[in-house]
Amino acid sequence: MTVLRVVLVSGLSGAGKASILRALEDLGYEAVDNPPLTMVPDLVIRSERPLAIGLDARSRGFNPDLVLSTLATLCQNPKLQPEFVYAWADETVLLRRFTETRRRHPLSPQGRVLDGIAEEAELTRPLREQADLVIDTSHLPLAELRKRIETRFRPGLPTGVQQPGMAVSLVSFAFPAGLPREADMVFDARFLRNPHYDPVLRPRTGLDEAVASYIEADPDFTGFINGVKALLTLVLPRFVQEGKKYATIAVGCTGGRHRSVHIVNLLARNLPAPSGQAEQREWRVTVTHRELEREGLTTAPHAVDGGSAGDPAIPDLPGPSPIRKV
Repeated sequence: MTVLRVVLVSGLSGAGKASILRALEDLGYEAVDNPPLTMVPDLVIRSERPLAIGLDARSRGFNPDLVLSTLATLCQNPKLQPEFVYAWADETVLLRRFTETRRRHPLSPQGRVLDGIAEEAELTRPLREQADLVIDTSHLPLAELRKRIETRFRPGLPTGVQQPGMAVSLVSFAFPAGLPREADMVFDARFLRNPHYDPVLRPRTGLDEAVASYIEADPDFTGFINGVKALLTLVLPRFVQEGKKYATIAVGCTGGRHRSVHIVNLLARNLPAPSGQAEQREWRVTVTHRELEREGLTTAPHAVDGGSAGDPAIPDLPGPSPIRKV
């Protein structure tokens, strides 16, 4: 049976919805931005290739409850593989993007941009809570945003085969730079011995074997990593039972370059499967080393089988779009 992938994309104005649609279009999806909600089922029925549909407060007849009921209807069709993506960013970042482009907020065309941002955040809150994937673009370079979309939605699965299990994102970060806002669970590795104080290891990263060996030599390392794996063995299956489609596990240290990087890579290679059998893993694992990417020291997020500073994501402010509108 042929299964059609359908990706609904929503979120806050200025948070990057248009950039996500363009990335999907480049992957071969037919992208339609802001069609009337009543037209969505007809668009899906008529589509002959993967479909990406943008829906936000500018859509004619926009209503969060109607969006969710439309999504529920699509999910009942065994010939469809629908997923819902929600893009958002911090209020200060959204305000800066609107200020830089000198555009008005669609929900506050004659008033303050801040009022429009607050109104839209409240209006779309139910959508964010039900999304299969929430992407925070506050400090996300466009190239990294595109790679996240490519990792999650790239073609290649045999026809009729559903993607397995829940998506698990493993993120390393530096506490002084702020917690990853999308994190469901956060682990603190700052108590472990720090390679930063070794002049030979300081310029290296947690991707280096010598750094990894130094960290693992800490007498409490084994107990810590086993404890984390035991907790994930308990919690991840419960996330699935609750209906979660994705989970973000973050590991932080002081600089985000040594301890957290090594631990995230170790977890990616040894993430416990629900059955306890590695070969029966049900997770789709993605690794992100936030601080290393900001420094240009590693590639952007990548999928794991068996697992840089730059311009912010292009905001989807009101204006012309190369994506077909209906």
